[in-house]
Amino acid sequence: MVRALATILGVLLICAFVGVGGVLFVLQHYGKSLPDYLQLADYKPPVMTRVHAGDGRLLAEYAIEKRVFVPIRAMPRRVVNAFLAAEDKNFYSHPGIDFTSVLRAIVVNIKNIGRGRRMVGASTITQQVAKNFLLTNEVSWERKVKEAILAFRMERAFSKSRILELYLNEIYLGFRSYGVAAAALNYFDKSLDELSIAEAGFLAALPKAPNNYNPVKHPGAARVRRDWVIGQMAKDDFITPAEATAAQAEPLTLERRSKTEYVQANFFSEEVRRELQERYGEDGLYKGGLSVRTTLDPRLQEIADRVLRKGLIAYDRRHGWRGPVSKFEGMEDWPRQLSALKPPKGSESWLLSVVLNMDAEGADIGFSDGTRGRVPFAEIKWARPWKEKQKVGPRPKTPTDVLVVGDVILVESALKSAKDEDYPEGSFALRQMPEIEGALVALDPHTGRVFAMSGGYSHERSKFNRVTQAKRQPGSAFKPFVYLAALDEGYTPATLILDAPFVIDQGPGLPKWRPGNYTKKFYGPSTMRLGIEKSRNLMTVRLAQTVGMSKISEYAERMGIVDKMPETLANSLGSSETTLLRLTAAYGMLVNGGLQIKPTLIDRIQDRQGRTVFQHDQRRCRPCRQTAWTQQTVPQVPDIRQRVANPASAYQITSMLQGVVERGTGRRIKKIGKPLGGKTGTTNDSRDAWFVGFSPDMALGVYTGFDNPRSLGRLEQGASVAVPIFK
Repeated sequence: MVRALATILGVLLICAFVGVGGVLFVLQHYGKSLPDYLQLADYKPPVMTRVHAGDGRLLAEYAIEKRVFVPIRAMPRRVVNAFLAAEDKNFYSHPGIDFTSVLRAIVVNIKNIGRGRRMVGASTITQQVAKNFLLTNEVSWERKVKEAILAFRMERAFSKSRILELYLNEIYLGFRSYGVAAAALNYFDKSLDELSIAEAGFLAALPKAPNNYNPVKHPGAARVRRDWVIGQMAKDDFITPAEATAAQAEPLTLERRSKTEYVQANFFSEEVRRELQERYGEDGLYKGGLSVRTTLDPRLQEIADRVLRKGLIAYDRRHGWRGPVSKFEGMEDWPRQLSALKPPKGSESWLLSVVLNMDAEGADIGFSDGTRGRVPFAEIKWARPWKEKQKVGPRPKTPTDVLVVGDVILVESALKSAKDEDYPEGSFALRQMPEIEGALVALDPHTGRVFAMSGGYSHERSKFNRVTQAKRQPGSAFKPFVYLAALDEGYTPATLILDAPFVIDQGPGLPKWRPGNYTKKFYGPSTMRLGIEKSRNLMTVRLAQTVGMSKISEYAERMGIVDKMPETLANSLGSSETTLLRLTAAYGMLVNGGLQIKPTLIDRIQDRQGRTVFQHDQRRCRPCRQTAWTQQTVPQVPDIRQRVANPASAYQITSMLQGVVERGTGRRIKKIGKPLGGKTGTTNDSRDAWFVGFSPDMALGVYTGFDNPRSLGRLEQGASVAVPIFK
């Protein structure tokens, strides 16, 4: 008997040694190649970057995962308790693994063998953190062993509060919600402290299988799971039985978060995004939780977008009708045919319609929903036929001169555009997407802060930003800087310059260069003031030759217009390419008295902790912080801008450019009735048209032209295309 007991004891000891040895081997084997869990001590979850307009309204959000980080100390207790009841009721007492739950799961899973039931798990919150942060979702014994080892080690390295904070901010809860704060917003449009017991219980029901408990697709299963969590909360004494009964009686009602309203400034926000990515990289932008305050003025931006579109449409209408969007051969099922067509990108509020019938008074049209309308002939007669080189044919006399039955056309409610006409309901106006493009930018001439930026007719149609990316010849809009160089050399607005033929011999085999005035005339000796007001090319070239192109090239670089401009006389007439933003900023330097400004779209950037990491205004005034008056000198904010032009010369050229508005090529804006100056610009063959104007507190530049350069048409110039947009 004793021998038998000894044998049994020996076998048990051997098994114990083997078991312990096996455990030690597993721990040693898998423990060597584990990820560094200590990195979680400094873990910063990816947080959304928010960009705001100058008035604080939201402009854009950038994130890979839309997450709102909430420190554990700010987590409402009922939310924490709901997750503990659902996921890990022994969280505060186990060492990373809940052995009781493991044994229970083993027993249940053994009983369920052959029944086709899902395996029951026993992962603690600590194990889930280890898996979510450091491991993969692979289903294997190896991963479970690594998960257990990491859980043990993490419990020794971190407090329970830190582990819970990581878990509640990282976990995915469906509806594109990462973390409990984002889920509260997306499911109930509430902050965490506004959640009821029932709502907290529902969120805690999701970690196991967010899709299976989706309240839209599976409302029954979602409610059953929620009620189970509430029952567990009562069982674990987190709430009273009465509170549980009341919470379970509540319907599971979603309050989807209302769509975030953004300030519409797509070209501006994309330029900000590009700058942020250059500064902080892709991770810094999409995960860094930056808070960005921009210079955008939403009111001015709305005006900029509207007037640019209006000006481009006005030009396009002057140059005729290019035909319908499409044509239907058969009209048996026109609503279905129309529904299958996509409207052109950038058409916005304009509607696709098909011509159903016509008479002398107008055209009957139909829409994809089967409704009908009418286009009066008064809203069609602008559509003269387009011809090559931006020419137009005769004015139409009847609607049939423009349209035929089956034409698919764009229309807009005539009630929006009618001025003198009294149209009935259901009246529409014929519209056409313009081919011409353009850009507009408005900035502060004293700081360089960009108030508004419209980089094209439609960001949807083309994301190419013609304010910052299009390099085109400014033409006569460059002339003020030739005159500025001359003023700095001692010339005055009253200095006489000869307006007469000018010829340059370019060398053997090359034609002579003969610049001419737009009018093809010569005017003899004229004052510099008159020369810039009337935009005289011959006076500008002769002045540039006298002052020297090296001096003018230096000014072009100093003012930020062109870097290393070739010293050829043709460049005095604006043949070196630049961007609208650079040219407008240079005009701003004339307005402010010759001080350098750097255009900026960003006022300030703060990191996720609220620390300011970038500020455009670098001025500092420490005495300004004093709160008490002790007879000290009144503090002054220093002006750190670099001088790029003589203030007297800047004043004189500004005065001369006011004359352009009063008596010259910019006189169309004179009736605005404010102190304005500016200069038009038109390149050879009227390929590009510009106007850069200013008041004492704003510089505004307008550019128009085709993306694939071609003539804007005979008689089209800065004064006829760009100036009306400024106005």
